[in-house]
Amino acid sequence: MTKDSFEKSAFGLRRVVVRLFQAAALALLMTMAMPARAADDRAVKTRVAPIYPEIARRMRIAGSVNIEATVAPDGTVSSAKAISGNKILAPAAEDAVRKWKFAAGSAISKVVVEVDFAMN
Repeated sequence: MTKDSFEKSAFGLRRVVVRLFQAAALALLMTMAMPARAADDRAVKTRVAPIYPEIARRMRIAGSVNIEATVAPDGTVSSAKAISGNKILAPAAEDAVRKWKFAAGSAISKVVVEVDFAMN
């Protein structure tokens, strides 16, 4: 390897390293610019109990359903979607969570809540 080719390869490597640092710095800035996710600090102020579906009651289906709720800054739930749990219980859980009220916040946030269904 000649001195000239060695210098060219070292220059190319240096350029790659500089590009990697630039990409890392850009990724860090983008992460810092995103709003903080306030999912876990929104306290529930008002809960509405779900209406037990009659078919689930007859089949003696119990369990919990995890719901991902989108909460507006004023604390109202703008959408609710079941992410796990029994498919028969999910619509009742979603309807109940849409009526919940959360503590006010500075931005829209996503909150995951658990709704339990138990046979009495």
